[in-house]
Amino acid sequence: MSSALTDLCRYPIVQAPMAGGPSCPQLAAAVSEAGGLGFLAGGYKTPDAVRDEIAQMRALTAQPFGVNLFMPQHSPADPAVLDGYARQLAGEAACYETALGDPDVSGDDGYEDKLAVLLDAPVPVVSFTFGCPSRDTLDAFAAAGTYTVVTVTSPEEAQAAQWAGADAVCAQGTEAGGHRSTFRDDPADDGGTGLLSLVAQVRETVQIPVVAAGGIMRGSQIAGVLAAGADAAQLGTAFVVCPESGAHALHKQALTNPLFVRTTLTRAFSGRPARGLVNRFVREHGPHAPAAYPQLHHMTSVLRRAAARAGDAQGMALWAGQGHRMARELPAGRLVRLLADELDAARTAVSTRSTQ
Repeated sequence: MSSALTDLCRYPIVQAPMAGGPSCPQLAAAVSEAGGLGFLAGGYKTPDAVRDEIAQMRALTAQPFGVNLFMPQHSPADPAVLDGYARQLAGEAACYETALGDPDVSGDDGYEDKLAVLLDAPVPVVSFTFGCPSRDTLDAFAAAGTYTVVTVTSPEEAQAAQWAGADAVCAQGTEAGGHRSTFRDDPADDGGTGLLSLVAQVRETVQIPVVAAGGIMRGSQIAGVLAAGADAAQLGTAFVVCPESGAHALHKQALTNPLFVRTTLTRAFSGRPARGLVNRFVREHGPHAPAAYPQLHHMTSVLRRAAARAGDAQGMALWAGQGHRMARELPAGRLVRLLADELDAARTAVSTRSTQ
């Protein structure tokens, strides 16, 4: 690992910032206390809520942690297309006895105000999703002593992040649960590159540290991405089932439920490709969902909350990586230590074989 990343955590284990509830202060603090790097998710929260969660985090741990922000999205959608999808969802609204959400909500996610919160009271790490900040923004964080990470899905995006002044990149393979963090949402996107191939390509493209993300559930897989050139591994789905996670109970249960066999990339819930468990909502509406983020996210958010209240996992967004069936229901700190032990065992096995 690079010295900068080594200073942030004892183990090369990063807990992914999962917006929508899972990455709460209790989970992030438990990970950081155990020697990993915990992350809070700033996406979909108000600036005040981000400030409050940081305060909670600092009350729970003195260890380094990170905060993730969504880059502003300015992709106007054809009103006729949105109306068409609203008609597609009319049956869902009737079933859950609720109205659809307003798609005309600002796409900037309070970005500038959240930057102000994080520059006013700096945190150790800030990462970015759905694009790369300006050099001025990254320079401002550097001056504040904050380490910056930009999530990328291609060598070209990694190079752009390096040129802009990011301290590191997080290479997200197609196996990852949740949204694909492409800089631009291309309707022709084929789903992206597998993690090991992506890490190797990014490693040959940039000179800054690389964090690997996508389907990682075991310490042996961490060893694999480190061997491929990563400096650390980021895990999301592995932490969703932890008791400290803020994910809905139905989401946690679904990850290891044999009724949910596979994952897929879908626009059904948000209008942007995101990997989740295949349920009724995905099957019925995924083929009709347009490329319209965050408009569809706001349109369906009311439906998803209503489905959760009704105890209906078939109507929820069950974000999950391809390794979801390997999830272990362990306290977050114990999981971090187990992953670290598995990593050591994998390294020892490789070393032993190489000397035979």
